[in-house]
Amino acid sequence: MDLNLRKAIIDNIKTNDQKQLEATIVEAIQEGEEKMLPGLGVLFELIWEQSTEQDRDDMIQTLELGVKQATTN
Repeated sequence: MDLNLRKAIIDNIKTNDQKQLEATIVEAIQEGEEKMLPGLGVLFELIWEQSTEQDRDDMIQTLELGVKQATTN
């Protein structure tokens, strides 16, 4: 069986509006389950692909701060 996880995740959310997409992200983070990580990765990939260079720079700076905070707690 050929399972394309990326396509399955996108197909699962393709009709979601902004509130539903936000709820998906919040739920995945709050649940903290490892099985949600691939879905978050696909969502991040979609965000990254639609972002400007400035948006990407901002995300990297935010990520750097988040990593530093996570490692000091």
